[in-house]
Order: sequence, then structure tokens, then C-alpha cells
Amino acid sequence: MLQIFNTLTRNKEKFEPIKPGEVSMYVCGPTVYNYIHIGNARSAIAFDTIRRYLEYRGYKVNYVSNFTDVDDKMINAARENNTTVQAIADKYIDAFMEDMDQLNISKDIYHPRATENIKDIIEFVETLIDKGYAYNVDGNVYYRARKFESYGELPHINVDDLEIGASQHVEAGEFDQKEDPVDFALWKKSKGDEISWDSPWGKGRPGWHIECSVMSTKYLGDTIDIHGGGEDLIFPHHENERAQSEAETGHQFVKYWMHNGFVTIGEDNEKMSKSLGNFITVHDLLKQADGQLIRFLMSTTHYRRPIQYSDSSIQEAESNLKKLQAAFDNLTYRLDSSEPGSDVKVDQEVREIEADFVSQMDDDFNVQNGIAAVYELAKFANTYVQRPIVNKDSIQFIIDTFTAMTAVFGITFTKTELDDEQIVSLINEREEARKNKDFIRSDEIREELKARGVILEDTPQGTRYRKEK
Repeated sequence: MLQIFNTLTRNKEKFEPIKPGEVSMYVCGPTVYNYIHIGNARSAIAFDTIRRYLEYRGYKVNYVSNFTDVDDKMINAARENNTTVQAIADKYIDAFMEDMDQLNISKDIYHPRATENIKDIIEFVETLIDKGYAYNVDGNVYYRARKFESYGELPHINVDDLEIGASQHVEAGEFDQKEDPVDFALWKKSKGDEISWDSPWGKGRPGWHIECSVMSTKYLGDTIDIHGGGEDLIFPHHENERAQSEAETGHQFVKYWMHNGFVTIGEDNEKMSKSLGNFITVHDLLKQADGQLIRFLMSTTHYRRPIQYSDSSIQEAESNLKKLQAAFDNLTYRLDSSEPGSDVKVDQEVREIEADFVSQMDDDFNVQNGIAAVYELAKFANTYVQRPIVNKDSIQFIIDTFTAMTAVFGITFTKTELDDEQIVSLINEREEARKNKDFIRSDEIREELKARGVILEDTPQGTRYRKEK
């Protein structure tokens, strides 16, 4: 039974989607004024891993993640670069998609832009005004937070204790116009020649929170199964989404609120921030480390826990990833020298390991225990392939199970192939040297290939090779 920790209730709850067999999932995307940082990548990887496990369990997942392509940061970036907001958005959306591709994020995600949904946003705000939840002051429209009776429940804070203006998207001068300091902007009056749209309240643009309410309900329905994002979004962003969405639709907005932990930098677990000068973009990070390696590090840490990004954590992830690749290579190598049929005891052992994997992952996507089951399967595979006789169907069953489990973490393995004729020639020469008991030459070739990143392993079934990753 799959259980999910719900931020709203602070309890693990049995997962029961609104529509049997299908899951609606909305995850807040980035503001596209620059390259994304590793905190953005952590959220994308965490929820992609969750999505992959839901699909592994047989659910169809409808996944939406937005782009905030208009706000103060976008406008400032356009001014600084002497270009348009749309040009800035286009540039960094393209960069985002390239980064996501290298991190093996699922491609079946709908990415709506705020600017593509202005008409719907205006209509949404009009409904809130008609219901008395919002008011217009000189072209700025604000939401009456206290009118929403449960305001503050998601961050578990009394409305009187809320940090006023916690959002980075609050502009100077807003407080003078508000009926109450905790109210927040739904629509912002344009200033000068900045990007704007016509509305019943004059030229302006959407507030930050309203876009996600509009796009999630528009593309997934009034009530969605899962809403995710970084824990820094709990307040004010997600609480404001909840307030305005439920006020507009009259229905529960989200069944399961999920939030991922932060990324810390270095061996001292220092929280990443621009002010500390330890801000790392994924664009730069991918120049230093392989995307699959970054993916593996982040997807094998429980989504609610902080991730330590450091040299030692990357090295540990690389070592573990190599072990899994070696197990896959061992399996594919023995497949060619296996006997027809299957081994009932072997198949049963694999099923038990897979059942443990499911049991662990069903506990709020406990990837750390889940990956331990994958390591157990790799260990079992390495032992099985050492037998003098192995069965083809059982080998294939292990490969299929191993591949399905590692795919949940966004990790894919391919059979190691050598495309260098000279390397193949050297391996053949070494085989001939060994037959002629010329062990000096045999060892020379082994060392030469090792220097090229090719590791030879002599087995009862013959010499096999693998490339160092």
C-alpha cells in the first residue's frame, strides 16, 4: 500500500488518486530569467523519480510543470540585456530543457507558460473579485487572505504570526495599498513601458501565485492528486495558491502536498544561496560532472531530506553507479553463454528482492531503502553469473527486473561495446599470448588496455571486458 507524507496534515496517508489508475501531478517550475540552479534540479529530479515510481506501479501520470516567464526578475533581466522578456524566457527555457535532457527527466511533461494563459488568469481574478475574495486598488488587485478561513494551515502558522511579505515577488509600495498586510497581489499594475496586458483594471501583469492556480486547474482540474515543489515554496507560494484556488472553485485544491528538501554545498553542509557565494547552476555543473551521475546522487536521496552536494558525495555516487554498471555488464555477458530454460529458485529470489523494493518505495518513496534492494539484486546477480551453468530465461528475468528498478531512479544502462578496432585486436592478441604461455606480453596488453580505460576480466567463460565510466 503506497503511503505519501502530506505536508498539510503532517502525516503519511494512504494514496488514493481521484481517478482510479490515474494521477494528476503539478510541480512548480522555474522563473526563467537565468540558468537553473541545483536546487531547481533537485526538485525536478525528486518529482520525476516519484512520477517514475508511480508509473512503475501501473499508474498513468498526467504531469504539468509551469514556466514563470513574466515577473520583476524577467523584466530586470530584459532591461540589463537590452532585449525583451520573451527573448530572455525563450533563451533560458531552451537551456532548461537541455539541462533536463542531460539529467534524464521524463519528456512527457506539459510545460505551460504564464504568458500563454493571461486570458484565463484575468477571468480567474474576476471571479475572486465577484466572490469578495479580492479587491482592486488603482489597477492593483489583492487577495483578502483572512477571508479564506483556513489560511495558514499548510505552513502550520497562525495568520497573525505569518511573516509579512515573505515572498520575493512583493514590490515596494504594495503595503500602503493593502487592506491588510497579509493580503497578496493577484494582478500588478504596469509601470512605464514594461511588458503588460489589457485587463478590466488597466494594463498590468499577473502576480506570482495566481499563475500556478490557473494553470493547474486549467490543465488538471479543480482538484489534483499531487502538488509538489521545494519546501521553500510552502509559504507563501503554495499557501496562496491553495487559498485563491479553493476560493475560486469551491473545491479542495490538492489531495497530497509534497515538498522536497534543500541542497547543501560542501563538506560542511552549507545551505546554497547567492548571498553566500556558493550558488551553482546546472549549466556549469554539467561541465564538471556527468548528468547521470548527478541524477543518481539526487534520485537516491529521500525527497524530504536535504542533499549534500560535495566532492565526497559525488565520488560515493560514482562508485555505487559503477558497481551497478558492472552488475549489468556481468548479466549481459553471461546471457550469451547461458543454457535454455529457467531456474525456479533463482526467479523466486528475484521476486522476493523486487517485493522488498516495492515495500520500501511504497513507504513515502523511500529511495534510500529502495536503492538498497537494487544493490541486493546486483549482489545476487554477480553471484549467480559465477555459476558454471546459468539459465537464459533467468538471466533475462534478472536483467528485466534490474532495468525496471534502476529506471525508477532515472538510470539506464547499456551493454558495454568496444568500437575501437585496435582495442579488439589487442584483446585477441592477448588471448593468443596466453595460449602460447607468453604471460609477459599478456600482462603488457592488460596494462596497456587499462591505461585506455578498458578493464579485462578472465572468467571460466573466457576473457571479458568493461570500460571505466
